[in-house]
Amino acid sequence: MRRVRPGVAATRGSTGASGEERTLTSVAAGERYEGPADLPRLWHVTLSVSGEEAPLGEVRRALEQLAHDHPFLLTSRYAGDHAEIRYWEEARDLHDAAAVALRLWGEHRRTSRLPPWEIVGLEVIDRETYHQRIAEGYGPPPASPVGVHPY
Repeated sequence: MRRVRPGVAATRGSTGASGEERTLTSVAAGERYEGPADLPRLWHVTLSVSGEEAPLGEVRRALEQLAHDHPFLLTSRYAGDHAEIRYWEEARDLHDAAAVALRLWGEHRRTSRLPPWEIVGLEVIDRETYHQRIAEGYGPPPASPVGVHPY
């Protein structure tokens, strides 16, 4: 391996894979490395679904299966014709977190035998906003009994 001083052009063989020379640089002593700006963040997701009435036992069993298959689910509340799922999602930005949330119900409908309900609501907020709402007393209460519960 050939070492090259910072700022001096270095090549692989005669040229790099792209045919261009590349310059090596270094970080001066005392400077801090700043990681990529688009690291994943935590997002609090509330997904609401509803549809035709289904037996409560089947709804509960389906939500429990979904929680078992995907332990990231924090809590679920349900009735015979609607349910709400709350969980934390790790994603680069709100768009990615929302996209995952919007696929959750449909992608797991068959494997968890979820009711054929549609998504009727979605809220995605960052961790700071979630905790600010809780502190101010107007957000959803923290999911103290984690799991699947009737309304």
